Amino acid sequence: MRVILDTNVWVSGLLFPHSNAGKILKEWQRARFEIVVFPYLLEEIGRVLAYPKIKKRLQWDEAKIQNYLDFLMFFAEFIDSKEHSGHVERDPNDSPILSALINSKADFLVSGDNDLLSLKEEYPVLSIIEYLNRMGR
Repeated sequence: MRVILDTNVWVSGLLFPHSNAGKILKEWQRARFEIVVFPYLLEEIGRVLAYPKIKKRLQWDEAKIQNYLDFLMFFAEFIDSKEHSGHVERDPNDSPILSALINSKADFLVSGDNDLLSLKEEYPVLSIIEYLNRMGR
């Protein structure tokens, strides 16, 4: 199974390893599914991890953040999708994520973002809980 995890899942999982988002990251580390990443997502994850409050909470410096992004690039499927196939009306900033879902043909996009979750009738977008339920967790 190939899955795109939205930035909020990555950050929540790192900040709160025992949370539901943290459970998803642990399942990925156990190779229960494959992750798909792309430039926009990696940039967004890096930008959010660099927020002062998050850096302080994780106790990560710029080098640690870059190492984590490199780790994701190495252990995930990287797609370089420049084609804009989707548009999120409620938040155009989420459009690259939807485009990556469409272009990569990933099985699911897992997100806590209501703008993306509002598209679940048209696209395979699941909440964190819905994805955990599908995994039997």
